Amino acid sequence: MAEADGSSRAFLGLSDVSISADIPVEGDISMPPTSSSKDDGFSTLDEPVKDTVLRDLKAVGNKFVHVLYPKKSKALLRDWDLWGPLLLCVTLALLLQGGSVDSKDDGGPQFAEVFVIIWFGSLIITLNSKLLGGTISFFQSLCVLGYCIMPLTVAMVVCRIVLLGGSGTVSFVVRLVVVCASFGWSTFASTAFLADSQPQNRKALVVYPVFLFYFVIGWMILTFAPAQ
Repeated sequence: MAEADGSSRAFLGLSDVSISADIPVEGDISMPPTSSSKDDGFSTLDEPVKDTVLRDLKAVGNKFVHVLYPKKSKALLRDWDLWGPLLLCVTLALLLQGGSVDSKDDGGPQFAEVFVIIWFGSLIITLNSKLLGGTISFFQSLCVLGYCIMPLTVAMVVCRIVLLGGSGTVSFVVRLVVVCASFGWSTFASTAFLADSQPQNRKALVVYPVFLFYFVIGWMILTFAPAQ
Protein backbone atom coordinates (compact mmCIF):
# COMPACT_ATOMS: atom_id res chain seq x y z
CA MET A 1 0.00 0.00 0.00
CA ALA A 2 2.88 2.33 0.80
CA GLU A 3 4.39 1.67 -2.61
CA ALA A 4 1.08 2.45 -4.29
CA ASP A 5 0.82 5.72 -2.42
CA GLY A 6 4.38 6.63 -3.50
CA SER A 7 3.64 5.90 -7.17
CA SER A 8 0.47 7.95 -7.15
CA ARG A 9 2.32 10.88 -5.61
CA ALA A 10 4.97 10.65 -8.40
CA PHE A 11 2.36 10.74 -11.16
CA LEU A 12 0.54 13.57 -9.47
CA GLY A 13 3.80 15.50 -9.40
CA LEU A 14 4.06 15.25 -13.21
CA SER A 15 1.01 17.45 -13.55
CA ASP A 16 3.03 20.34 -12.18
CA VAL A 17 5.71 19.98 -14.87
CA SER A 18 5.48 22.71 -17.52
CA ILE A 19 7.61 23.50 -20.54
CA SER A 20 9.46 26.76 -20.21
CA ALA A 21 9.02 29.31 -22.92
CA ASP A 22 12.82 29.56 -23.14
CA ILE A 23 13.16 26.00 -24.42
CA PRO A 24 12.97 25.92 -28.25
CA VAL A 25 10.58 23.43 -29.78
CA GLU A 26 11.96 21.80 -32.93
CA GLY A 27 10.00 20.77 -36.00
CA ASP A 28 7.55 22.41 -38.35
CA ILE A 29 3.93 21.46 -38.40
CA SER A 30 2.73 24.31 -40.57
CA MET A 31 0.76 23.44 -43.70
CA PRO A 32 2.58 23.91 -47.03
CA PRO A 33 1.42 26.93 -49.00
CA THR A 34 -1.02 26.19 -51.76
CA SER A 35 -0.51 27.66 -55.19
CA SER A 36 -3.17 30.00 -56.41
CA SER A 37 -2.12 29.76 -60.05
CA LYS A 38 -4.91 29.49 -62.58
CA ASP A 39 -3.01 26.81 -64.49
CA ASP A 40 -2.96 24.29 -61.63
CA GLY A 41 -5.64 22.10 -63.10
CA PHE A 42 -5.01 22.95 -66.76
CA SER A 43 -4.31 20.18 -69.25
CA THR A 44 -4.11 20.12 -73.02
CA LEU A 45 -6.77 17.42 -72.89
CA ASP A 46 -9.21 20.03 -71.61
CA GLU A 47 -8.71 22.58 -74.38
CA PRO A 48 -10.69 22.61 -77.65
CA VAL A 49 -9.29 20.73 -80.64
CA LYS A 50 -9.13 23.99 -82.60
CA ASP A 51 -6.78 25.56 -80.03
CA THR A 52 -4.55 22.48 -80.05
CA VAL A 53 -4.28 22.45 -83.84
CA LEU A 54 -3.61 26.19 -84.03
CA ARG A 55 -0.93 25.97 -81.34
CA ASP A 56 0.84 23.10 -83.13
CA LEU A 57 0.65 24.89 -86.49
CA LYS A 58 2.11 28.01 -84.92
CA ALA A 59 4.97 25.97 -83.45
CA VAL A 60 5.70 24.38 -86.84
CA GLY A 61 5.60 27.81 -88.51
CA ASN A 62 8.05 29.22 -85.99
CA LYS A 63 10.49 26.42 -86.75
CA PHE A 64 10.22 27.15 -90.47
CA VAL A 65 11.12 30.78 -89.70
CA HIS A 66 14.19 29.61 -87.77
CA VAL A 67 15.31 27.62 -90.83
CA LEU A 68 14.74 30.61 -93.12
CA TYR A 69 16.98 32.72 -90.86
CA PRO A 70 19.46 30.17 -89.54
CA LYS A 71 21.42 31.20 -86.49
CA LYS A 72 22.79 29.49 -83.42
CA SER A 73 19.58 28.94 -81.54
CA LYS A 74 18.20 26.17 -79.39
CA ALA A 75 14.59 26.89 -80.26
CA LEU A 76 14.51 24.09 -82.80
CA LEU A 77 16.04 21.69 -80.27
CA ARG A 78 14.04 22.68 -77.21
CA ASP A 79 10.54 22.08 -78.64
CA TRP A 80 11.22 19.36 -81.19
CA ASP A 81 8.53 17.69 -83.25
CA LEU A 82 8.35 15.52 -86.37
CA TRP A 83 5.26 17.03 -88.00
CA GLY A 84 7.24 19.51 -90.08
CA PRO A 85 9.80 16.95 -91.32
CA LEU A 86 6.99 14.54 -92.21
CA LEU A 87 5.16 17.24 -94.16
CA LEU A 88 8.32 18.26 -96.04
CA CYS A 89 9.27 14.67 -96.79
CA VAL A 90 5.84 13.81 -98.21
CA THR A 91 5.75 17.04 -100.25
CA LEU A 92 9.20 16.44 -101.73
CA ALA A 93 8.40 12.82 -102.53
CA LEU A 94 5.18 13.83 -104.30
CA LEU A 95 6.96 16.53 -106.31
CA LEU A 96 9.60 14.03 -107.45
CA GLN A 97 6.90 11.75 -108.82
CA GLY A 98 6.06 11.73 -112.50
CA GLY A 99 9.64 11.84 -113.76
CA SER A 100 10.59 10.60 -117.22
CA VAL A 101 12.51 7.68 -115.74
CA ASP A 102 9.74 6.44 -113.47
CA SER A 103 8.43 3.95 -116.01
CA LYS A 104 11.81 2.64 -117.18
CA ASP A 105 13.89 -0.21 -115.89
CA ASP A 106 16.62 2.06 -114.48
CA GLY A 107 14.16 3.14 -111.81
CA GLY A 108 13.15 6.65 -110.96
CA PRO A 109 12.73 8.29 -107.56
CA GLN A 110 9.55 6.51 -106.51
CA PHE A 111 7.66 7.81 -103.49
CA ALA A 112 8.81 5.00 -101.18
CA GLU A 113 12.44 5.38 -102.30
CA VAL A 114 12.50 9.11 -101.59
CA PHE A 115 10.81 8.53 -98.25
CA VAL A 116 13.33 5.84 -97.25
CA ILE A 117 16.35 7.88 -98.42
CA ILE A 118 15.34 10.90 -96.35
CA TRP A 119 14.44 9.09 -93.15
CA PHE A 120 17.17 6.45 -93.35
CA GLY A 121 19.75 9.16 -94.11
CA SER A 122 18.56 11.20 -91.14
CA LEU A 123 18.77 8.10 -88.97
CA ILE A 124 22.38 7.38 -89.99
CA ILE A 125 23.46 10.99 -89.39
CA THR A 126 21.78 10.98 -85.99
CA LEU A 127 23.50 7.76 -84.96
CA ASN A 128 26.82 9.12 -86.19
CA SER A 129 26.30 12.27 -84.13
CA LYS A 130 25.50 10.30 -81.00
CA LEU A 131 28.50 7.99 -81.44
CA LEU A 132 30.78 11.01 -81.79
CA GLY A 133 29.63 12.35 -78.45
CA GLY A 134 26.76 14.64 -79.42
CA THR A 135 24.69 16.00 -76.55
CA ILE A 136 21.34 16.28 -78.31
CA SER A 137 18.73 13.56 -78.25
CA PHE A 138 17.87 11.24 -81.10
CA PHE A 139 14.59 12.93 -82.00
CA GLN A 140 16.07 16.43 -81.70
CA SER A 141 18.57 15.56 -84.43
CA LEU A 142 15.83 14.09 -86.63
CA CYS A 143 13.81 17.28 -86.12
CA VAL A 144 16.67 19.56 -87.19
CA LEU A 145 17.62 17.49 -90.25
CA GLY A 146 14.00 17.20 -91.32
CA TYR A 147 13.13 20.89 -90.99
CA CYS A 148 16.30 21.88 -92.86
CA ILE A 149 15.02 20.04 -95.95
CA MET A 150 12.68 23.01 -96.47
CA PRO A 151 15.06 25.01 -98.76
CA LEU A 152 15.46 21.95 -101.00
CA THR A 153 11.69 21.44 -101.07
CA VAL A 154 11.28 25.05 -102.16
CA ALA A 155 13.97 24.45 -104.80
CA MET A 156 11.98 21.47 -106.09
CA VAL A 157 8.89 23.66 -106.48
CA VAL A 158 10.91 26.27 -108.40
CA CYS A 159 12.44 23.60 -110.63
CA ARG A 160 9.03 22.19 -111.49
CA ILE A 161 7.87 25.68 -112.47
CA VAL A 162 11.02 26.28 -114.57
CA LEU A 163 10.59 22.93 -116.32
CA LEU A 164 7.17 24.02 -117.51
CA GLY A 165 8.99 26.32 -119.96
CA GLY A 166 11.22 23.57 -121.33
CA SER A 167 14.35 21.66 -120.41
CA GLY A 168 17.02 23.48 -122.42
CA THR A 169 20.38 24.88 -121.35
CA VAL A 170 18.95 28.00 -119.78
CA SER A 171 16.52 25.92 -117.77
CA PHE A 172 19.34 23.69 -116.54
CA VAL A 173 21.49 26.66 -115.49
CA VAL A 174 18.61 28.21 -113.56
CA ARG A 175 17.84 24.92 -111.83
CA LEU A 176 21.53 24.40 -111.04
CA VAL A 177 21.79 27.81 -109.37
CA VAL A 178 18.59 27.29 -107.39
CA VAL A 179 19.54 23.79 -106.22
CA CYS A 180 23.10 24.81 -105.27
CA ALA A 181 21.81 27.76 -103.26
CA SER A 182 19.22 25.60 -101.51
CA PHE A 183 21.80 22.88 -100.83
CA GLY A 184 24.13 25.39 -99.20
CA TRP A 185 21.23 26.88 -97.26
CA SER A 186 20.14 23.50 -95.89
CA THR A 187 23.68 22.48 -94.95
CA PHE A 188 24.43 25.79 -93.25
CA ALA A 189 21.14 25.84 -91.35
CA SER A 190 21.51 22.30 -90.03
CA THR A 191 25.11 22.78 -88.94
CA ALA A 192 24.19 26.08 -87.24
CA PHE A 193 21.71 24.22 -85.04
CA LEU A 194 23.85 21.12 -84.47
CA ALA A 195 27.29 22.73 -84.07
CA ASP A 196 27.11 23.54 -80.37
CA SER A 197 25.98 20.03 -79.47
CA GLN A 198 29.14 18.36 -80.86
CA PRO A 199 32.67 18.12 -79.43
CA GLN A 200 34.92 20.85 -80.79
CA ASN A 201 37.46 18.45 -82.34
CA ARG A 202 34.82 16.28 -84.05
CA LYS A 203 32.60 18.82 -85.77
CA ALA A 204 34.04 18.02 -89.21
CA LEU A 205 33.13 14.35 -88.78
CA VAL A 206 29.54 15.38 -88.10
CA VAL A 207 29.24 17.96 -90.89
CA TYR A 208 30.54 15.63 -93.62
CA PRO A 209 27.60 13.15 -93.47
CA VAL A 210 25.19 16.10 -93.37
CA PHE A 211 26.86 17.46 -96.50
CA LEU A 212 26.42 14.11 -98.29
CA PHE A 213 22.83 13.77 -97.12
CA TYR A 214 21.68 17.08 -98.59
CA PHE A 215 23.88 16.59 -101.65
CA VAL A 216 22.03 13.37 -102.55
CA ILE A 217 18.66 15.08 -102.16
CA GLY A 218 19.87 18.05 -104.22
CA TRP A 219 21.13 15.72 -106.96
CA MET A 220 17.73 13.99 -107.12
CA ILE A 221 16.08 17.39 -107.58
CA LEU A 222 18.55 18.62 -110.19
CA THR A 223 18.36 15.47 -112.33
CA PHE A 224 14.57 15.33 -112.24
CA ALA A 225 12.94 15.56 -115.63
CA PRO A 226 9.17 15.47 -116.20
CA ALA A 227 7.62 12.71 -118.26
CA GLN A 228 6.88 13.67 -121.83
